[in-house]
Amino acid sequence: MRVRLDIVVGLVMLLGALPAFADEPTATKIERAMSAAPSNVSAEATIMDVDGTVLREGSNGWTCMPGIGPGDDHPMCNDAVWVRLMAAAGAGEGFQTDRVGVSYMLQGDAHVNNEDPADTEQNDGEVWVQEGPHLMLVVPKAALQGVSHDPYNGGPYVMWGDTPYAHIMVPTTNDKLR
Repeated sequence: MRVRLDIVVGLVMLLGALPAFADEPTATKIERAMSAAPSNVSAEATIMDVDGTVLREGSNGWTCMPGIGPGDDHPMCNDAVWVRLMAAAGAGEGFQTDRVGVSYMLQGDAHVNNEDPADTEQNDGEVWVQEGPHLMLVVPKAALQGVSHDPYNGGPYVMWGDTPYAHIMVPTTNDKLR
């Protein structure tokens, strides 16, 4: 539980404080969290609120959240490797993996800098994206070789490529949200 709370606190700091959905019913949060992934993943996943509170215990090793931080309504479901990546990113620590990690964001994502996960203000010359429904795959660094870093290439691309949190974005539709 402590690691999960650290993830949330770190991500809130990473993304900036946003207005909270404090009065939102638990059932609504659980439903939104479950919408991030196929039902065969989310049905047995642990559902964790943005403040680290476990809304529902799961049994399959996946963790789904109704958003990434307070006020964010872009749900995600993460396997254990992605939970570790998020904890490292939230704490500003290094991250490596020797296996593939999967995260689902089938309801889309917030507007983020494609190169810098800590950037919260858009400036000229930066590439910001808001992806529609997608998967995120974290892989050993060597497996990123040959994957485009251009989010507008029409297919998978590397996000946060020059950071320890580099991962492959895999759009599941052909349209960006912005």
